[in-house]
Amino acid sequence: QVQLVESGGGLVQAGGSLRLSCAASGRTFSIYTMGWFRQAPGKEREFVTSISGSGGTTYYADSVKGRFTISRDNAKNTVYLRMDSLKPEDTAVYYCAASVWGPPISKVQDYHYWGQGTQVTVSS
Repeated sequence: QVQLVESGGGLVQAGGSLRLSCAASGRTFSIYTMGWFRQAPGKEREFVTSISGSGGTTYYADSVKGRFTISRDNAKNTVYLRMDSLKPEDTAVYYCAASVWGPPISKVQDYHYWGQGTQVTVSS
């Protein structure tokens, strides 16, 4: 079992930056592919980015490529999402997720553990 707790969300103006963190429990964090998803009101949960267990492979949705950066610190059991040049359309609840499968994986059903989510609101 893996428990995930996100933090770092908040309100930011368009063009600003935020860094989300996701702390994981357990001693085997490095075996999990970690992903970030987001869900805006009235919309389905969508893939944002993922990172392999070693941190050597990353994938991004086209909508965030070049603006968001995923990273992980396996010694701290934490994955991060750095978000720059934020846009109002980035407003959503952001979820951290863990999967026992290797990347590339971008479907909700491929992830086995989920955090509770953190709200990100970008004002125009």
